Amino acid sequence: MPLGAHDAVALVAHGTVSDLDDLREFVQQIRHGRPPSDGLVQELRRRYEAIGGSPLLELTREQARSLSRRLDAPVLVGMRLWRPSVGEVLRAAVGLKIRRLVVLPLAPFSVHVYWEAARRSRAELENEIGVQLPELVPVGAWGRQVELVRAHAALIRPLIAGARPEDTALVMTAHSLPQRVVDAGDPYQREVEDCAALIGAELGCPYELAFQSQGGEGGVWLGPDLAATLERVARAGQRRVVIAPIGFLAEHVETLYDLDIEAAGWARHHGLDFQRVPALNAHPGLIEALARVVELALANGASPSA
Repeated sequence: MPLGAHDAVALVAHGTVSDLDDLREFVQQIRHGRPPSDGLVQELRRRYEAIGGSPLLELTREQARSLSRRLDAPVLVGMRLWRPSVGEVLRAAVGLKIRRLVVLPLAPFSVHVYWEAARRSRAELENEIGVQLPELVPVGAWGRQVELVRAHAALIRPLIAGARPEDTALVMTAHSLPQRVVDAGDPYQREVEDCAALIGAELGCPYELAFQSQGGEGGVWLGPDLAATLERVARAGQRRVVIAPIGFLAEHVETLYDLDIEAAGWARHHGLDFQRVPALNAHPGLIEALARVVELALANGASPSA
């Protein structure tokens, strides 16, 4: 379904900081208002400095520009946990006279979390400014979208071409969650597992699935853990590992540090040759997947809005 003259899309990413002096406030927002320790902030600063800062915001803007060209419609960029906020996106949409705004999370396995954040932002802003805001249109969980699966497979395939499973392990990764969240009914684990299975079928090869970037607060986190997975791969006699970060649609600290520096170090420790599949960023397959998600959302009709 084509977008109308008063339709637009809000691409919503997790968020990142451009100024490292904002890290404390950013982390406090992630922690639902609980102040982080000095040690945690210092460690995060070290990681951001090691990668030269996160490119997430600019990559999201590049994705938005590509999607805007594909849809021939405005695509605005917001961050769930930082700036530009979803509230800023809504204000911009009012200025553009947008009537329907498709909320498209760049987190295909956590769409419900981003949708609720957008609903809250709309309700708060409507009470504050007292003007008619755009109707928000939700999308469904889209980790099984065929274009997304094929895009991931297209980037993985060159790194495993000709490899023998007894020598090379393909490990797909996604961000971990506290186990209590999954136990409470969050569909994240199932969504990730389904996506990985479809990618594995598209490639026609065996794979491992691991969860990375666990928080530093202790407690039980969703596994299997990536570090333990790499150790198990080495014990099995495989000498090469290919890491595919299917849970991250753009490069960020979780790929550029947690994988390229930290996980690469673990792999070397175990005698493994380490190779990492790049994130999709503005890959044409991802842009096509995003476009299809938007078109399906509009074809399915309106949404509840706050």
